[in-house]
Amino acid sequence: MKNSILLILTILLASASSFAQIDRSKQPEPGPAPKINMERPIEFSLDNGLNVMIVENHKLPRVSLSLFFDRTPFLMKEKAGVTSLLGSMLGNGTQTISKDDFNEEIDFLGADLSFGFDGGYASSLSKYFERMMELLADATMNSLLTPEEFEKEKERLLEGLKSQEKSVDAVASIAGGALAYGRNHPYGEFENEASINNVSFEDVQEYYKNFFNPKQAYLVIIGDINPDKVKPIIESRFNIWENGSITENPIPDAQSNPKALEINFIDMPNAVQSNISLTSNVSLKMGDPDYHAVLLANKILGGGFNSYLNMNLREEHGYTYGARSSVGSDEFITRFRTSASVRNEVTDSAVVQSLKEVRRIQNEPVEEEALANAKAKYVGDFVLALERPSTIAQYAINIKTNNLPVDFYAEYLKKINAVTVEDVQRVANKYFNAENARFIVVGKGSDVVENLEKTGIPINYFDREANPVDKPEFQKPIPAGVTAQSIISDYIDAIGGSKALAGVKTILTNADVTIEGAPFKPSATIKSMAPNKTSMEMFMEGMGTIVKQKFDGKNGYVEQQGRKTEMDAEEIVEKQKEKGLFPEAHLEKEEITLISLISVNGTDAYKIQVSGKNDFFRYYDAENAMLIRTENKIDSQGQKLTQVSDYSDYKSVNGIMMPHTRTISAGPQVITFTASKIKINEGVSKKDFK
Repeated sequence: MKNSILLILTILLASASSFAQIDRSKQPEPGPAPKINMERPIEFSLDNGLNVMIVENHKLPRVSLSLFFDRTPFLMKEKAGVTSLLGSMLGNGTQTISKDDFNEEIDFLGADLSFGFDGGYASSLSKYFERMMELLADATMNSLLTPEEFEKEKERLLEGLKSQEKSVDAVASIAGGALAYGRNHPYGEFENEASINNVSFEDVQEYYKNFFNPKQAYLVIIGDINPDKVKPIIESRFNIWENGSITENPIPDAQSNPKALEINFIDMPNAVQSNISLTSNVSLKMGDPDYHAVLLANKILGGGFNSYLNMNLREEHGYTYGARSSVGSDEFITRFRTSASVRNEVTDSAVVQSLKEVRRIQNEPVEEEALANAKAKYVGDFVLALERPSTIAQYAINIKTNNLPVDFYAEYLKKINAVTVEDVQRVANKYFNAENARFIVVGKGSDVVENLEKTGIPINYFDREANPVDKPEFQKPIPAGVTAQSIISDYIDAIGGSKALAGVKTILTNADVTIEGAPFKPSATIKSMAPNKTSMEMFMEGMGTIVKQKFDGKNGYVEQQGRKTEMDAEEIVEKQKEKGLFPEAHLEKEEITLISLISVNGTDAYKIQVSGKNDFFRYYDAENAMLIRTENKIDSQGQKLTQVSDYSDYKSVNGIMMPHTRTISAGPQVITFTASKIKINEGVSKKDFK
C-alpha cells in the first residue's frame, strides 16, 4: 500500500489471481501425434478471376465466408495511411444500404461481418447464407465511402497517432520495422501525421477501385452448405465484380543486416521502461524444408513461458513480465527478433542476457525433454485450431498463396515430430542471427545509455521515425546561480507563495480515472488534511465504492472487494513523516540536491533528489518553475518498478495553482486522474479519514 497506484494495480490483477494455483510450468507428457484428416476444398474460378474454395461441414448449422486478397507488397510513399483509412471505412453500409440499416440487419441475423483493406469475414446460421453472401458481395463491390466518413476516420487515425507519441512500445514497433527493412521497403514504411494529412478522399476512392481486384482475391466458404447449390449463388453475386487497373511495381530490396552487432537507440525521456529487441532479416518460406524445425527452435528460445529467454529475463533475473522471440515466414523477406520490456536500470543487463540465450541455443544442443514439450505444445495448439472455421479458411488460402503441396497441413504434425535436436541447433545457427544483427532499444537515454556503452556494442542513434541523429544531449549545463533551494523557492512563489500555502488546511479533489487498456472508467474522490491525513475512494457506476485507502495520521488501511488490509509499521512511519499538503514548503536545504537539467517530454526541467526517500526525484519546469514530474521506486509483486507521475493542466483554485491532470506510469500500467473539481478548505472533515 505504498501508493494508490498499487491499489489500482491490485484490482486489475485480481481477476487473474484465481489461476495462481495452477502450475503452468509443467507441460503435458507428449504423446503420439494424431492423424489429421483435412477436407480438401472444392475449387473453381469465376470469369473475372475470383478464386473460390468450398469446404462442406455439417457438424453445426453455421457457415463462414472469408475473403482474402493476395496482393504483392507495395509502397504508399507520401500517401502512407491511405490503406488504413480505406480499411476503416469499409463494411459500414453500401451504396444501396445505409450504414445504420446495414449494421442493424447484421445484428438482426445474429451474424458477424467485418472488413478491412486485406479482406473481409462473415459468419451466420446456414439458413441465412444467401443473404450474408449478398451483404458480403455488396460490401466488397459497393462499399459506402463518403467524405464525411473519411474526415471522421482521418481524425480518429490522427488521434490514435497522437496517443502513441509517448508509448515506448508503439515507437519501438514503428521504428523497428523501419530500421530492419528500411523506410523505402513496404515492410518498413509507416504512416505519420504528414502522410495521413496528405491523403485525400479521392485517394481512398482510387485505392478502392484499383486494389479491390477479383483476380487477386480468394473466397473461402466453410460450413453447413451444399456446394452444388451455392455455386450459382456465388456466381450471381460475384461475377459482376470488375477488375481494377492496378500497376504492380517491383519490390525494392530490404535494408541489409549490419556488418557487425550494433545497438540502434531511440531516446524517449518519458520512458519508465526500455523496449529492447534483437532483430535481423532472414529468408524463410512456409514451403522451405527448414520451416518446421525453425518453429520448434523458436518455441524453445522464446515462444512460450518455459522458453530460454523468459526463464532467464523473467524468472531468474526479474527484469521483465515476459520475454519472447519470433521468426516470420514470407515470400519476400522476414525477420528474426527477440523482445522484452525491462526496467531502465537493467536495460544493459537484459541486452547481455538476451544475447547469451540466443548463443546458447546455437552452441548447445537442446535437451530432449525441451524438444518433446515443444512438439507437444504444437500438436495441442494445432488440433485445437482446427475447430475454428477461420483456421481452415486460412490454411486453404496459405496452400494457394504460398505454393504449398496440397497435403501440407495433413503432413504438418508428422514433420513437426520428425524434427531432431540436431535440426534445432542447425536452424538456430542459420536463422537466429546474433552477429550481423541490431539491438533496437527505445528508452530513457539519460538513465540507460551510459551502461549500454559498457557492453562494448557500438551504438547508433535515431529519432522516433528511424532517422539517424547525433547522440542526444542527455544533460544540459545548469545556469549560474541556480540551486536546489532556488528552484524550490521559485516553485512555491509560482503556485501562490509560502503565506498562501500555509493557509491551505484541506484539499478535496473529484477526478475521472482512465486506466489504459481497461474497459471501465471509474471516478475517485481524494481528500487531504494537514499535516498528513489522506483519503482516496474509487467508485464504479453500478458497483459503488470499489477501493478505499485511508490514513488518519496514526493508522491506515486499504479496503477493496470487502477485504480490509491494515497499513504495516513501515508504511505508517513513512506517512507520519509527511509535514504538510505541499512537500516543498517543508523541505530543508540539506534534504535536496540538484542533479541535472534535462529534457522531460520536450521541456527543459531541473531534476532534484530528495534525501531520505527511496530514489525519489522531483522535476521542475525550467521556464515556469512548475512541478511536472515525480519519480520513485515501488515494490510490485516482488519486483522493483519505477513509478512516474506527470503533472499538467495547472489552474488557479482560491489563488493556488493546482495541477488538474496526473498521469501515473508503473511498469506496463498507465493511469490518469483528471480533476473535475478541486476545493480548498471546504468539504473535508476528520471523519473522512476513519
